[in-house]
Amino acid sequence: MAERKPRKDAERNRAAVLAAADELFARCARPEDVTMADVAAAAGVGKGTLFRAYGDRTGLIRALYAARLEPVARAVEEGPPPLGPATDPRLRVPALLDALLCFKLDHRHLALALEGDSGDSPYRAEHYGYWHSLLKTVLDRVPGFDDDGFAAHALLAAVRADLVEHLADGGIPREELRARLARYVARVLGSSAPTGAEDGAAR
Repeated sequence: MAERKPRKDAERNRAAVLAAADELFARCARPEDVTMADVAAAAGVGKGTLFRAYGDRTGLIRALYAARLEPVARAVEEGPPPLGPATDPRLRVPALLDALLCFKLDHRHLALALEGDSGDSPYRAEHYGYWHSLLKTVLDRVPGFDDDGFAAHALLAAVRADLVEHLADGGIPREELRARLARYVARVLGSSAPTGAEDGAAR
């Protein structure tokens, strides 16, 4: 039997909830101040509807993060170079990290909310596990570079949301942050940053 499509009102509710949550997190001084009741009221839905759809606040944040990250994730999974799987690993490693940096600069409020709401350890969060596994796999394909997992952790630490927030609030311009990250990745890989690595990822 064919799978039933979500009802139009459910689709509208989902869009309204994600838009409301995005706006609330963007406006708030501290991500933890945004409650499920706040989101429900702003979206014009019942709190019960929100809990049934997302389980809890963390589930809502994860859904919103995944929705906003979807274009980057699609480019990583099936897109062309420099993010896609056919890319030379020496080009792909800096491109992946640049894409994450740019995403977190563009969605700082959301990244801070997610990384600050990951339970006991952010390193056990599903989104972190995905990027760490991907980066380790790509690093292992770099000639002469064998990562036991530590390098992937260290590189991801350079694009943590709280660090990105700290550096951006400290007055470092976007393009300077990207250039510094590219130089750092090149040092880790033991070579010069590949031409185009700083400009090929999502902005």
